[in-house]
Amino acid sequence: MFRAIGMIEVTSIARGIFAADQMLKTAYVDVASATSVCPGKYITIVHGDVAAVESSVSAGVAVAGEYLADSFVLPNVHQGVFPAITATTVPEGTGALGIIESFSMATMITAADAALKAADIQALELRLGRGLGGKAYFTFTGDVAAVEAGIEAGKAIALEKGLLVDTEVIPSPSERLWSSLL
Repeated sequence: MFRAIGMIEVTSIARGIFAADQMLKTAYVDVASATSVCPGKYITIVHGDVAAVESSVSAGVAVAGEYLADSFVLPNVHQGVFPAITATTVPEGTGALGIIESFSMATMITAADAALKAADIQALELRLGRGLGGKAYFTFTGDVAAVEAGIEAGKAIALEKGLLVDTEVIPSPSERLWSSLL
């Protein structure tokens, strides 16, 4: 099983596609996503063994140059991150709802990983850039204390990078809200 994930976020679509190509030529990694997102950015998310992901992302960062918006490598990514990115999560139940919003897609993935590792929460969705003006958000559920702990862990990551938009904890969401989120 792949335990590392890496990403580059580039402000030029042309340079982003070029960087993605170089990332794949540098190391054997699998592409989780390589796509244009709002507002005119390009993201490449790769996964594989740690050394390969590190080499791949380093190559992408070097090629992206002045167009690099953000990047990361998570060597031991939480197993809930991939299903949240692809919106294929199936929560066991619903409790409180946590929402973390960031100006950066890469930062949001890192924050989601931190939240999932810090608290007994279930990921719902990790929405990256499409139709969001380049922002990203992570939704998750659990008991109120766990959701609050997840918020604090994820918020710390986004604050450290100066890219936090907002966070919310909804202790008892309306059933009608859940139906629109799941």
